[in-house]
Amino acid sequence: MIKVFTTVLLSFLFFSCNNDSSGIKKLQSRIDSLEQKVNNSYKPGFGEFMSAIQVHHAKLWFAGINENWDLADFEIHEIMENIDDIKKYETDRSESNSISMIEPALDTVNAAIRKKDIARFKNSFVLLTNSCNTCHQDVNYSFNDVKIPDSPPFSNQVFKKKEK
Repeated sequence: MIKVFTTVLLSFLFFSCNNDSSGIKKLQSRIDSLEQKVNNSYKPGFGEFMSAIQVHHAKLWFAGINENWDLADFEIHEIMENIDDIKKYETDRSESNSISMIEPALDTVNAAIRKKDIARFKNSFVLLTNSCNTCHQDVNYSFNDVKIPDSPPFSNQVFKKKEK
């Protein structure tokens, strides 16, 4: 078995070395074409991620104060997912280096949701909102001041928990 494997490997190496470079050129051309497609594909900007977080932040508030814990759980995880996407896709932005400062506040809100504790939710949401503003200040975006929402972001969504 080892002799067969060695013979096949040596044959492959021999033919690979004697082959002209046209195969390599074709592969390089395909790599170049794929790199160009990747570079020209759509990638959300930092602002799109932040706008998505802002929407989920507002929806999270209304879900939580209405004790719709399933929706609140969904919304907090959407925020966490957007934070992860910023870390993954926005590495060239210096603001991304500060984004982790929000994670302890997210964890606190998430714990309140899991415990279905309205008082703890409200307190942790204030911490989350303040953490957003602290981050904005740290990265020189203090003009983007976030607050606890006073009206739902969408009129076509029910935030009150539906009775089963």
